[in-house]
Amino acid sequence: MNAQYLAFDLGAESGRAVHARLHSGILEIDEVERFPNEPVSVRGSLHWDVLRLWHEMQRTLDRLSDANFDSIGVDTWGVDYALLNHRGDLIGNPCHYRDSRTAGVMEKVFGIVSRGEIYEMTGIQFLPFNTLYQLFAAYAADPKLLETARHLVTIPDLLNYWLTGRIACEYTNATTTQFVDPRTRSWAFDLLAKLGLPTAFLAPIVEPGSVLGPLASFHALAGTPVVAPACHDTGSAVAAIATSANSAYLSSGTWSLLGAELPAPMITPKACSLNFTNEGGVCGTVRLLKNIAGLWLLQSCRRTWLASGQNFSYDELLTSAAKDERSSFRSLFDPDHPAFLCPRDMPAEIATYCRRTGQPEPVSAPAFTRAILENLAFKYRLVLESLEELTGNHIEEIRIIGGGSLNGLLNQFTANATGRTVLAGPLEATALGNIVMQMLATGAVGSLAEGRAVIDRSFPVRRFDPVENDRWSAHYARFKQYCEDLHG
Repeated sequence: MNAQYLAFDLGAESGRAVHARLHSGILEIDEVERFPNEPVSVRGSLHWDVLRLWHEMQRTLDRLSDANFDSIGVDTWGVDYALLNHRGDLIGNPCHYRDSRTAGVMEKVFGIVSRGEIYEMTGIQFLPFNTLYQLFAAYAADPKLLETARHLVTIPDLLNYWLTGRIACEYTNATTTQFVDPRTRSWAFDLLAKLGLPTAFLAPIVEPGSVLGPLASFHALAGTPVVAPACHDTGSAVAAIATSANSAYLSSGTWSLLGAELPAPMITPKACSLNFTNEGGVCGTVRLLKNIAGLWLLQSCRRTWLASGQNFSYDELLTSAAKDERSSFRSLFDPDHPAFLCPRDMPAEIATYCRRTGQPEPVSAPAFTRAILENLAFKYRLVLESLEELTGNHIEEIRIIGGGSLNGLLNQFTANATGRTVLAGPLEATALGNIVMQMLATGAVGSLAEGRAVIDRSFPVRRFDPVENDRWSAHYARFKQYCEDLHG
């Protein structure tokens, strides 16, 4: 069978379009467009420039107008949302999840509905920027804004609306709001009502793999079916890979998301205390996982160094860090410490933390890089042990997907720290999972397993076996102390 697909994959730093061709059971992909996704600060608030993203998507469609696509799909990051008025027009630019408006909001919400009750209703990890707390903050600041809005849509839903004219919320991304009931796969209206928040603007939820409709007539490629894949980028990434009871996935990028694919949500007091999330998966599955700060720390350091005239490439940083053995395990910290969420100067924040905890500060860019990667690998081990405790399954293999799968040093550190085999790849897991669900929706494959088998045949992986696990384990106990000091 010959088929062609177009996947728009928008991440926290950039967006791109991927053209896929399926021929004789082998998938080939080409990145045909890439564009920056830069937040915009306006009067102290941080926003997404969604109109610029939409402009870039339209330019891409125009440029590919001679192609014959079987379908088009969009995935983006989660939690953020847009409001539409009665005409379907955008009400303001959507806020960025790192905007400061949610500072302290979780605690205010817990004063109305307890943490345990929220988890029982939604099964979602507590993060200060979840849509639930963004909405609460927005309503407190301007109740009329939410009361007059006709529709609330997450970011991929907004783009799908502009593509097709249909307003709907795709399930995997909807779950990141923390007001979806994973048992019924529907909105948790009772939770919003208890918080005094409007609910009339919530759109119908559709399952991943739904055909939303044809591309609207005023677009290039008009009439092409638009599919809602797993519109949450991590949902798409996990859709691309085969998993088992003895394997875990690690979507590695700006954020790291470590977890397992389950047939049903795991909503227990233990899962709540460990702060694991039950996000929506494809084909009725659940992604039991935990968000970890990820390569955000290194990206932020690099931006600070660049601003001071030190233009280090990632390859330079990783090569130098690998050689900097003297810095090994000198500076330990929890990558998820609140101080590292959105600092103005990440290297300075890490140095301050080290001084405060009586540790040596990293003294160079390679030393900072090595410290970040070592601590990420230790955090992966900590989360992996919690995952095993929750599921009762011993994890033998970690499948690293996404842009971070190219980071050979972090992959090896992960194998060393966890004592597990690491398989890295495919690099383009998010776009590939988007395409898998398009293939399933259009009948090119008959099942999710068949689609994943196409990916396995088409894209090889790289293996990392653990070394020096005893040495890493000796320092892991000290790392856990810093995490315990933070989380109690």
